Amino acid sequence: MSNYDNQSKSQILLETGTNEFEIVEFSIGNTTYGINVAKVREVINLVDITQIPSAHPFVDGVFTLRGKVIPLINLATCLGMTNTDPKRIIISELNNYRAGFLVDDVFRIHRISWTKMEPAPEIANSHLVVGIIKLDDKMVILLDFERIIAETNPEINRNFHEVKTPTVSEESHRANKTILLAEDSPLLKELIIETLHSAGYKNIIYENNGLAAWNKLLELKAESEDIATQIQLIITDIEMPQMDGHHLIKRIREHAGLKKLPIIIFSSLINEENRRKGEGIGATDQVSKPEIDRLIATIDKNIL
Repeated sequence: MSNYDNQSKSQILLETGTNEFEIVEFSIGNTTYGINVAKVREVINLVDITQIPSAHPFVDGVFTLRGKVIPLINLATCLGMTNTDPKRIIISELNNYRAGFLVDDVFRIHRISWTKMEPAPEIANSHLVVGIIKLDDKMVILLDFERIIAETNPEINRNFHEVKTPTVSEESHRANKTILLAEDSPLLKELIIETLHSAGYKNIIYENNGLAAWNKLLELKAESEDIATQIQLIITDIEMPQMDGHHLIKRIREHAGLKKLPIIIFSSLINEENRRKGEGIGATDQVSKPEIDRLIATIDKNIL
């Protein structure tokens, strides 16, 4: 039995906006990995699997948990690893999509500052890594679970492009608005910007983490007394290195010259708990990925 089983998630909930997060430590072979606690529903032992014909190579099959049919993604296969000894399944929910990830073992939960996360070096499979954390005497690799799920379920990415063609009037009004986007995933950044452009929002300022977005806001504020002449709305992810989306919002709401900017959280982590956190720190609205059509409507509501 791992230490994770003995730790209650209710006892480790973080105060919103502290720029800290918690990871569940797990292993595959001799390598240590981590997943954000907010993405984990539970951890279970191995269960019987039903194979699905013509399934994606990363998917071993499906299993049933409390009446729900859940795909099982083999992380070792995904990462091209051998000599593993899988004994546990991490049940995760992202983008309103539930999946199981087959791993060797699950250990404990660690609380970490986002500033401690370093970007992954450009090596094999680095596109599946969102960052690396130095933890005591070892390094913990944080995987891009959203990307892994998107590779096994392309329907998720297709949803990003399901946006109504703008009318001439909508396109005209949207064209003169500027939006700041904070999103660390290169894949999702491209999808979001491409979709915003298709909807008529052509002026996008992009930053790949919350700290960079904060610095850009300060730079824009220094150029103009009224920030609303420079930027009309912010879209931010929650999970980002250096500074997460919640801490970014907290700083903006505490800044006299920035606090009135509309801020939309666009994240795969919009669950009941995180929605309450977002409301508590002053998010204008919150949209779950990949509901891009709803994101466009929410942007319109706040700046048109």
